[in-house]
Amino acid sequence: MSEEFEAEVFPRGEYGVQIMDLSGANGSEPVETVTGFITIEHANAFARRYVRDSVERCRAPGMDAKAVLDAWFAFGEDAEVLGAGNDAWVSRAELKDFADTPVRDAEERNWRVLDPRRDEDDDDDEDAP
Repeated sequence: MSEEFEAEVFPRGEYGVQIMDLSGANGSEPVETVTGFITIEHANAFARRYVRDSVERCRAPGMDAKAVLDAWFAFGEDAEVLGAGNDAWVSRAELKDFADTPVRDAEERNWRVLDPRRDEDDDDDEDAP
């Protein structure tokens, strides 16, 4: 994705995270793009936790790291931070560690708490009678 396009879509400090279905069910198109991240750190943390959760959902009891990676590449979801350039978190930096070590703290995979769409839902609830 070009930086010029990113600047148009995510102006001044807004970042997005594309969710990619590795099974190929969506072709090369992202499943969705989550927007509304105000800081790089927020977008990076969301993407990291999203991928960590996806790896853990692909892990079955007794699987070794290679089997976990194989399952993730076949059925998992990857996340790409948009609008952050070289400061974007990328899954390849930690994927091997994720596969090698099952998560011990559930918070490491709790991407929902970081989802900016959650803030929109909270605003909608406040408007309800």
